[in-house]
Amino acid sequence: MNTVLLGYARLARPANLPTAAADILAGVSIAGVFLISGSGQGGSILFLPVLLLVLSSIFLYAGGVIFNDVFDLSIDRIERPERPIPSGIVPLKAAAVYGTATMLIGIVLAFCVGRLSGIIACILTFSILIYDSLAKKSDLLGPLVMGLCRGLNLILGISVLGSLDFWWMAIVPIVYIFAITLISRGEVHGENKNHIVLAGVLYATVIFGILAISYFYTDSMLMTLLYILVFVIMIFRPLVRAYSENSPANIKKAVMAGVISLIVLDAAIAATFSIWWYGLVILALLPLSIGLSKLFAVT
Repeated sequence: MNTVLLGYARLARPANLPTAAADILAGVSIAGVFLISGSGQGGSILFLPVLLLVLSSIFLYAGGVIFNDVFDLSIDRIERPERPIPSGIVPLKAAAVYGTATMLIGIVLAFCVGRLSGIIACILTFSILIYDSLAKKSDLLGPLVMGLCRGLNLILGISVLGSLDFWWMAIVPIVYIFAITLISRGEVHGENKNHIVLAGVLYATVIFGILAISYFYTDSMLMTLLYILVFVIMIFRPLVRAYSENSPANIKKAVMAGVISLIVLDAAIAATFSIWWYGLVILALLPLSIGLSKLFAVT
């Protein structure tokens, strides 16, 4: 691939994009799309809105990570000079235009689904830019706003039918992403064992939260548990390794595992609120994300 085109691709973090799509698909299940499709309205009617929201989320996520690198230029020149902007492969102004275009496309696609979805996409865009430009500098606000962005992404999926029932499910990705962002604080220099312990507690909170939701609101506890077991293995193995040997390399692997495992978490949520095989549809995004992570950086 052409070096310049590869640089633009790297800016968008392709390995992370399937996780954004998984959020939407999980949100769609929470909204009750499968219940409506099964009652005679027909799944084909809902296919286009779901597709538009998936694409909207992908473009918004891509815009967010592009602007992350735009705002981080001075830091990246020292800590990550190999990234496309500090290395000179992608000019700063071109990257800013690139990020703006992807975000605008994401917003327009959401408005094509409905006014509510469009408004949520605008709020999500604002939250992303607040994180990139200001919040990530704070040890508390950074993880919180990053988590809020993921929560809003799930809500974007929930909005597919024009309402926001179970909007509070956004708490799950907020807590989970807060944990991942805490871990990432030691990605360059290491020495973040306290953050790793807190992240482990937050991971456990998310797991028990999903199981509790499955128990009290649905009748699919066993199926949810199967997905959760996969999720536990994927996130805790690298986390324990990062604690035992608190090196930047191990911390980076724990962060990467946490991000990619979002797909498994979304699959567990989807299986909880819909039917068992829908979780497998989302889980099919996992090998795609893992494959892309071998070609492109996740963080």
